[in-house]
Amino acid sequence: MPFFLNGKARRHPNGHAQTKKDYNRNLLTTEYVCGLIMPSFDIVSEIDEVALRHTVENANRDLANRFDFRGVEASIEQNGLDVTLKTQSDFQVQQLEELFAKAAVKQGISVAGADRPEKPEHSGKTFSLTLTFRQGIDQPLAKQIVKMIKDSKLKVQASIQGDQVRVNGKKRDDLQAVMALLRESKIETPLQFNNFRD
Repeated sequence: MPFFLNGKARRHPNGHAQTKKDYNRNLLTTEYVCGLIMPSFDIVSEIDEVALRHTVENANRDLANRFDFRGVEASIEQNGLDVTLKTQSDFQVQQLEELFAKAAVKQGISVAGADRPEKPEHSGKTFSLTLTFRQGIDQPLAKQIVKMIKDSKLKVQASIQGDQVRVNGKKRDDLQAVMALLRESKIETPLQFNNFRD
C-alpha cells in the first residue's frame, strides 16, 4: 500500500509508490550514510485491543455486582475499537461510562481520547452510547504537537510521519523535555513514546 506523508504519496527514485516501511527504512539508511543519526523517539497513540477486551470483561463483572443495576437491562459490549454502553435510562448510561472508565484505568487505557456523541442514542426503552477508540494520531493533532514542540524552543526537530510524530535532537535531555512537555499538556488523546534511539 502506498505511504502518504503530508497528503502526498512517497515514491522510490524509480517512480513507484513506496510503503511506510520502505520510507522509514530508506530514511534511516540515508541518515546513516550522511552521518546524521541523532537521538530520537516516536510519539504515537495506540490502543491495545486485548487490554480493551479485558476492560470490557472486568467492567461487566463489576456491573453484575452493582446493587443499583439489579433487575436492570444493562450491558457493555465491544466490537473492535468500539465499546457500546446500553441500559434503560440516560442517567444509567452515565453510570456505566464511569464504571467502564474506572476499569479502563486499571488496564492503562484512558477514555478521554475516545470519540463519543454528545448524548446517548434513545431507541424504544434503550439508551446507548458508543465510545470509539482511535489508533494513530490524526493530522490536526499531529500538527498541534509539532507546533507545540516548535514553540517550546527546545533544540529538537519534530516531523509528521504518517500517523505518528518523530522527534530528533542532539541531546537526550532535550528529548526527555519534550516528553515532559507533552505529559503536562492539555492534549486529551492518550500518547505514548516508543522507538527511542540514543
